[in-house]
Amino acid sequence: PCGLTLYCGGEASKNETGGGEGIEVLKNEPYEKEGEKGQYTHKIYHLKRAPWFSMKRPGMLTLTAEPVHKLDVPTWKSVEVVPIDIADGEQVAPADYKADEDPALFKSAKTGRGPLGPNWKKELVSKADCPRMCAYKLVTVKFKWWGLQNKQEKRIFTNFHRQLFCWIDKWVELTMEDIRRMEAETQKELEELRKQGQVRGTSAADAE
Repeated sequence: PCGLTLYCGGEASKNETGGGEGIEVLKNEPYEKEGEKGQYTHKIYHLKRAPWFSMKRPGMLTLTAEPVHKLDVPTWKSVEVVPIDIADGEQVAPADYKADEDPALFKSAKTGRGPLGPNWKKELVSKADCPRMCAYKLVTVKFKWWGLQNKQEKRIFTNFHRQLFCWIDKWVELTMEDIRRMEAETQKELEELRKQGQVRGTSAADAE
């Protein structure tokens, strides 16, 4: 289960990196403590400027994903649960929409899964033989630009999880050894892409 997120995270990062902007991976490592296992990632999303104003210096977004357990009470009280329905096209910005990344249209050639209808969550309950998992992830996002955070958080994760489902034929047969090897290659590639080429991927202006 962890492998699919690792693979798709790497591929999505490459799609968002180039021309001085994009993703820098500071940490991406397995986590195990007191019998709990997970994946800890710490990334910086480099942005040169927001669409509604210019900056003399590049700004950045820092994103940390970590296991949700062992949180203190004040932190738990500040946690916001944001529901995401990957099959709901209304949750996708027009500029982000891609037919080949639409779970409502996609059907996996290798697994036969999809497309997802409007009631796919309810239908899944009655399909006992269909593989499923429940992944708990706590994400902390820190923006250095005021006003950008709420606009982009849900958008980033909606798009990513739509891709995750539609890329199933690319990752379903990979082993953890395959994915760890690809992770190392992806981290080097991201650093090169960020320093050269053209800006690509999600633009904050597209969400307005």
